[in-house]
Amino acid sequence: MSENAGYRAFLAGEALAVSRRVRIADASSTMPPTVVYADAGEQHIGVTTQAAASGSFTNARLRTVSGTVEIEAADSFASGAVLYGAADGKVSDSANGSALAQAIEAAGSGGAIVEVVEFGVLSTTAATVSLADAGGHTAAATVEAALAELYVDRQTAQATLPIPLAAITMEDGTALTKQATTVAGLAQAANKEQRIEIPVDCTAGEALAFCLPLPQDYDEAGDLHVHALVGKGGNLDTLTLDCEVYLAGPGDTGNADACTTAAQAWPQAVTELTFAAAAAGLIAAPATLTAILTLGGTNDGDAVYLYGAWVEYTRKVLAA
Repeated sequence: MSENAGYRAFLAGEALAVSRRVRIADASSTMPPTVVYADAGEQHIGVTTQAAASGSFTNARLRTVSGTVEIEAADSFASGAVLYGAADGKVSDSANGSALAQAIEAAGSGGAIVEVVEFGVLSTTAATVSLADAGGHTAAATVEAALAELYVDRQTAQATLPIPLAAITMEDGTALTKQATTVAGLAQAANKEQRIEIPVDCTAGEALAFCLPLPQDYDEAGDLHVHALVGKGGNLDTLTLDCEVYLAGPGDTGNADACTTAAQAWPQAVTELTFAAAAAGLIAAPATLTAILTLGGTNDGDAVYLYGAWVEYTRKVLAA
């Protein structure tokens, strides 16, 4: 056992500058031990008090010494900044690994030697522990910020259930076929996008429907929305689109219409229409949703088009 009053001699495992953080080199077998720079995100055992060539003796002020210490800054930061390990034994206020010190002095630029106070105990607070994100999946720099991002994503109201056009039928369940005569059906616009066409003076298909199971992560305490992308061939008729939403589940059928949005004008320009089903009318999963989209008004002058439909719901975090 040796007494060193907080300072100790080491061998330099590389050329070392003064006021840099160092750590014991991996698999060091020398006596005294060999030290190298503590790089970005790495913890250090001490700070050099003198420059040293590789292979020569150096001296380091150990991290366990009380008081402040001077360390070289990797970039500029303000007084009071929380500091992390940076490359080549420097410090930075950019989160990387665990926070290890707080700046007493401001650093006007990289290369400045500044006084800092080292933390006696490593911070385990999520806001001061950086995130190793080798895959580049997030811009969050700390564990807390990354967790917040994940939870927001898990609970966003923008979870979407797409409804293929082929899954939409007439209200009574009759399948749609290629549009012909005065019966609604599937059509292609100028050899380009597909859509459902309700023709002028439609005789069947003015009310369309789709049914789908709701996922286990849908939150019945949050609002649910049915979206329709619509347009029409001209602007001769005053037409509307109404939406009804019916939920069904085990022992819970025949419920009232949950949609709280009134019929909306069916515009000529292709437009997204949104219909809300409030939480008061929803039921817990497992459940199915049936949506009925009904053309209102007399279309004796304009054909109308349904380009797509989807359902957006609020997700919840599942316990199992």
